[in-house]
Amino acid sequence: MQKQNPEERIKNFSEVALGLNEEEAAAEAKRCLVCKNPSCVKGCPVEIDIPSFIKLISDKKFKEAILKVKEKNNLPAVCGRVCPQEDQCELNCVLSKKGRPINIGSLERFAADWELAHSSELIAHRENLQPMTNELRAKVAIIGSGPSGLTCAADLAKMGYNVTLFESLHKAGGVLVYGIPEFRLPKSVVEFEVEYIKSLGVELKLNFLIGQTMTMEDLKKDGYKACFIATGAGLPYFLGIEGESLNGVYSANEFLTRINLMKGYKFPGHDTPVNVGKNVAVVGAGNVAMDCARCAKRLGAKNVFIVYRRTEQEMPARKEEIENAKEEGIIFKLLTNPTKIFGENGWIKKMECVKNELGDPDESGRRRPVRIKGSEYIMDIDTVISAIGQGPNPLLLGRVQGLKINKYGNIIVDEKGMTSVDGVFAGGDIVTGAATVILAMGAGKRAAREIDTYLRNDK
Repeated sequence: MQKQNPEERIKNFSEVALGLNEEEAAAEAKRCLVCKNPSCVKGCPVEIDIPSFIKLISDKKFKEAILKVKEKNNLPAVCGRVCPQEDQCELNCVLSKKGRPINIGSLERFAADWELAHSSELIAHRENLQPMTNELRAKVAIIGSGPSGLTCAADLAKMGYNVTLFESLHKAGGVLVYGIPEFRLPKSVVEFEVEYIKSLGVELKLNFLIGQTMTMEDLKKDGYKACFIATGAGLPYFLGIEGESLNGVYSANEFLTRINLMKGYKFPGHDTPVNVGKNVAVVGAGNVAMDCARCAKRLGAKNVFIVYRRTEQEMPARKEEIENAKEEGIIFKLLTNPTKIFGENGWIKKMECVKNELGDPDESGRRRPVRIKGSEYIMDIDTVISAIGQGPNPLLLGRVQGLKINKYGNIIVDEKGMTSVDGVFAGGDIVTGAATVILAMGAGKRAAREIDTYLRNDK
């Protein structure tokens, strides 16, 4: 797939990957063997009929291709951009055993982008997906409009349920709008997907914080027969070192939210500033860390460092994102751990680090970093961004009577996804901890089926 030139793209927030054209997509699709027992489907958390939609692209039946994808996936334009296909469907592709697998992610994005360009042609299709009966069934509340909530809401609406999606922020999309930069996932793409889901009959209520604006008990009194909690993992983890309270130290959540949702990158044209100096250190090496580093580069930082306590081999970020970061001049400080932050007049000025070597594997299966004595050194740093993960936000959880959570603050559910409160289900990052968009979508899809079964049995 063609990409923006690195020298140009670090000056803008436009999308880096430019997508396939019709000829490129058809040519890639023709490589597919259309297996009778496709292992690629087994690797897809949302169960897309991958060979069928790829065969339609190879035949240049693009409208039919996107309709086939949307039989299972309500967010194809999102998945085509941010889903780690290389670890899922593409990893299971038969061709990967002897060479290069089919680029399933790029083909999914192509089909979705074709819909974006020809959306008027699919209006009739959306109408066909409306419930077959005019008498809608039970009311269901979905709390959180991230990928899990959106997926569950759409699937339940297709089943005929009267679905309301509650979102605490002023835009729907959850992590898709506040956590992923414009150059990786344009907001217009997320808005298109949300509009599609609304067209299925889902009611969207923004600026609505369940637990504050309305309680779970209020939802029951209002006639909601089931609820799905999909509030994600929005509580940032910090480093726990001296100096972390200085100005110029951000959590990844705050940094990306200011840029993505509050348009800090357009300051002073928009109200929210993002202060980025000449030297920025991003601690962590997941996709979120790469997003922070690449944003900082676009905001004018001269030197941006990824500070990571292990080696590149252990980095959890997608290889594609690591390569993009390197192309854009991000500097990798590996086997390095921050130990203290120094400041002047309340602002960060320097960061002390220590070098590591790798020891035996820890509980994650990765080799444990071991501090090298006497290896301390100082970095001149203006901004530090902590991108070492996030956990469940306790705002809602503490206000649901009888809701059981584990020691990490995640909701405990049974094999059907139901919580300790009857009729209340949960899924996605609020249950598993921070994971990928596509796994959250898979959780939303499973929850919709279980909610349907629960409500049918209840009757």
